[in-house]
This record gives sequence, C-alpha cells and structure tokens, in this order.
Amino acid sequence: MTVPRTRVHLHPVRLRLGLILAIAILAGSNLVSNRVLTGLAYVPWNLAVAALLIVVARRCGLSWADLGLQNRRLRKGLLVGAVAASLVVLIYTIGWALPATRSAFADQRAAGSVQTLLFAALIQIPLGTVLLEEIAFRGVLPALFGGERFWPTALASSALFGLWHVLPSFGVTAANAAMGATIGGIGLLAQTVLVVLAMTGAGMLLMVYRRWGGHLVSPMIAHVATNSLGVLIAWLVITHT
Repeated sequence: MTVPRTRVHLHPVRLRLGLILAIAILAGSNLVSNRVLTGLAYVPWNLAVAALLIVVARRCGLSWADLGLQNRRLRKGLLVGAVAASLVVLIYTIGWALPATRSAFADQRAAGSVQTLLFAALIQIPLGTVLLEEIAFRGVLPALFGGERFWPTALASSALFGLWHVLPSFGVTAANAAMGATIGGIGLLAQTVLVVLAMTGAGMLLMVYRRWGGHLVSPMIAHVATNSLGVLIAWLVITHT
C-alpha cells in the first residue's frame, strides 16, 4: 500500500483519536446490526456508518489516496479485483462440482425465494456488507493506524475484522450441517476463536488485494464475488438436492 508523502504532516494525536472513534463507531454498529436491526434497515444503516467513517477519516486529515479511493488507480484496481473474482469463481466451481465438498455450501441461511436470493446477492451483500467492511477495514482503519508499514497495519486491521465477525458467527454451525459436523463439537468458545482466525486471514488477503490494486475497488470486487456467489451456490445446493 503506497502512502502519500503528505502523511508525514498529519498530527499523530488526531489520528489516534480518530482511530479510537472509528473503532467505537464500528463496535456500536456491529451490535446494532446483529442484535437490533431487522430486514430492510440493514443496508441504509451500514451505508450511513460507512459515510460517517469517511467523514471521521477526512476530518483527521486523511486524503482520498490514503483511503484507497483515488481515481488514478481505479483502472488497476478493477483489473486486480477481476483477477481475484475469477479465482473465487474457479474455487467455488470446483467445490460445487465435487460431491465431497458440495455439502459445505448447504447453508440454510441462504434458503428462500428467488427474490430473496437476488436481494441478498445484488443489494444486501454489496451495499450493506461489503461497502462498509471494505471502507472500514481496508480503507479507514489502516490509514488511521498509520499505514507506513504495510504488514503490521494489515494485521491490526485484519484482527479487528476477525473480531467484527464474532456476533455473526453465533449459530453458524446450526445453519450449516457440514460445518456443524466439523467443528460443532468443540464448544462455542473454540468455534468463535476459529471464526476470528479465519476472518483475520481473509482480511489479510483482502489487504493484499488492496495493496496490489492500489484501490479499495480490488478487495470490494473480491469480497462481493466471495459472498454473493457463495449465497447463490448455497441456494442452488439447498433447492436442488
């Protein structure tokens, strides 16, 4: 991740206060999203939180380039994102084609009508999930951490990304029989730790895409491909078996 020279003039205290505020906003939003909001409120809430995080970052003196939103790198970002999405398609296609791994896609959370599927894949995931998570964990937080050193910054923001998934992970073994059979007997605490570690690793990969592409659009495309295509395959497995 290239850091503009103007970063050296940013006030470290302002960055630290901005970081604390951003983490507090995300913690509150995570609780609201997973324990309070229902249905259609999810997307506008997360869009508002994403906008608020950008305001915080800009008030701290961060540039659009710091956040991975500079126009001049958009083309390369799109290319890297397309390559990452192609890898997701390849892996998912192989997983779906093999009987031994197909059951891993049978997640009951994807059950529902075609309209529900399309809303989840085309609106809820891209606008309600991916946009906020990429702006937060691959854009705002790395910049507020002080992003001059890529790997420590990537690890810190990815660890928070892993913790972000603690509440959504509750009940996942009940919804996914294959996952339940694999880790369902190890206890809730161990399951949660595994989810956090797995999502920290996923966050690191998305940070690498951000670095390669030089733009947030790279991990956004990869993230949408992973989640939306995963929901589609889960729906197909559930409804056609």
